[in-house]
Amino acid sequence: MSNHVYWIIEANVRDGKLDELKALMAEMSEATKADEPGALNYEWSLSEDETICHIFERYEDSDATMVHMGNFGSKFAGRFMGVLKPFRCTLYGAPDERVCNAMKPMGYVAMSSAAGFSR
Repeated sequence: MSNHVYWIIEANVRDGKLDELKALMAEMSEATKADEPGALNYEWSLSEDETICHIFERYEDSDATMVHMGNFGSKFAGRFMGVLKPFRCTLYGAPDERVCNAMKPMGYVAMSSAAGFSR
């Protein structure tokens, strides 16, 4: 087992906001890549009809996760919620209490590691 923290957020794309979403996801991806060395995966996916977005994020540990949460809150949260309507968030790995508290607004379901490995 590792100290990694990861999640999948599932969200509906708000009507008429697809172009804004595409610009925002590119901006957020570049900022995360440039500013957050503890971000191990940061991947956005769109359904074939581009109405549903899944976001997979994985961080080295809770400290790296909190760096991301701080950047997200200060730079992107308002615009993110303006283009997406999250309907499911599944939290995995070894999040500490700070991460769990920060993720509460997403209404996450926590899944405890039971078996397996991470490389």
